Amino acid sequence: MRVLVVDDERRLASVIRRGLEAEGYAVDVCHDGRHGLRMALQHPYQVIILDIMLPGLNGYRVCELLRREGIRTPILMLTAKNGEWDEAEALDTGADDYLTKPFSYVVLLARLRALLRRGGPVRQRALQIGDLHIDPATRRCRRGEREIELTAKEFAVLAYLGLRSGEVVTRSDLLEQAWDANQQAASNIIDVHIRALRRKIDVPFGRSTIHTVRGAGYRLADHA
Repeated sequence: MRVLVVDDERRLASVIRRGLEAEGYAVDVCHDGRHGLRMALQHPYQVIILDIMLPGLNGYRVCELLRREGIRTPILMLTAKNGEWDEAEALDTGADDYLTKPFSYVVLLARLRALLRRGGPVRQRALQIGDLHIDPATRRCRRGEREIELTAKEFAVLAYLGLRSGEVVTRSDLLEQAWDANQQAASNIIDVHIRALRRKIDVPFGRSTIHTVRGAGYRLADHA
C-alpha cells in the first residue's frame, strides 16, 4: 500500500516514513502544501497523512481541493493545532480523521488501519488462490496449513498480485503500488522480489503460481 505524508517537520516526517516502511507501506514524503497537492493528484495513494500548518498551501486548503477534484483517498490530519474548532474545520473540509501532536505511533497505525477498513481504494479481504492464502489485514501468508514468512516488501508485492489474481500486472503497476516515488527508477528490484517470492511460496511446494508474461509483467494464478 502506498501512503503520502505531507508535513513540513522534516524530522517527524522522516520518523513516520521509516516506521511505515517497516510495516510494509510504500511512503512518499513532501514538505509543502502545493507539492503535496500535486503528488496526491498524480498518484493512487491508499491514505494521506496531512499536516495543517504547511508552507505554500495549508492542509485545510489541500484537503478541500482534493475533494473538489473528486479524490476520495482517506485523509488523516496530523497537526499541532488541538482546538475543537480546528478539528471541526478539518473534518468539514473533507478529512476523515484527526490526530494531534504529540501522538502515539501505535495510535497512528491503528487510525490508518481503521481508515483503510472503512473503504480505502484497496480492498482488505483475505485472498485465496488455490491453497495459497493471503491476508492483507493480518499480513499473513500460508500455503495450505503451512505459514510462510515474508518480508514486508515481499508481502506488499504478493498482496497486490493477489488482489488482481488472474490479470496481467505490469512492472510499472507493481512499482507504483509497492514502492515510493524515489525508488521507481530501479525497476530491476521487481525481479529480485519476484525471485524471492517464488523461492518461498512456490518452489518448496512444487507449485508455479507467479507466471511471467513475456513483455507484459506477471500474473498470479493457481494454473498457467
